[in-house]
Amino acid sequence: MKSIGLLSDTHGYLDERILHHLSTCDEIWHAGDFGNVAVADTLEAIATLRGVYGNIDGQDVRATEPLVQAFEIEGLRVLMTHIGGYPGRYTPAAKPLIAEYRPGLFISGHSHILKVMPDKRNHLLHLNPGAAGRHGFHTVRTMLRFQVNRGKVEQLQAIELGPRTERG
Repeated sequence: MKSIGLLSDTHGYLDERILHHLSTCDEIWHAGDFGNVAVADTLEAIATLRGVYGNIDGQDVRATEPLVQAFEIEGLRVLMTHIGGYPGRYTPAAKPLIAEYRPGLFISGHSHILKVMPDKRNHLLHLNPGAAGRHGFHTVRTMLRFQVNRGKVEQLQAIELGPRTERG
């Protein structure tokens, strides 16, 4: 069993609330738009980091994070990319990736909208953790935390980190 912290769209911002919720995780997954390499370095100091670069990330992040991550953990096939859409509305780039990798879990970011959606057609669970940073149109900063155990996502928690405009 592995404990996972999932976030996206930090846009260069991390605060103590985020770090607190990640402190007990075995792995941290970041679904893109880190904002800068310092965010990745901070997260990597807490736990194993798996991430993908997003559309706002510069060459510093792109040098260390791929566009797509496909891996298996605890018997669960995972596919992660920043811009992927969601069930019924996957992006043209995500559709063939899902068909090729056949993940049980598909993760994307970009929309700044937290989504947890089953995709019965593709036999997967789709997760988008929303946005943990302050930049964007979202009103509440969010992330997800869960466990992967024997090929399944368990103990899924949606975490609200406070208002986007709050000064910490």
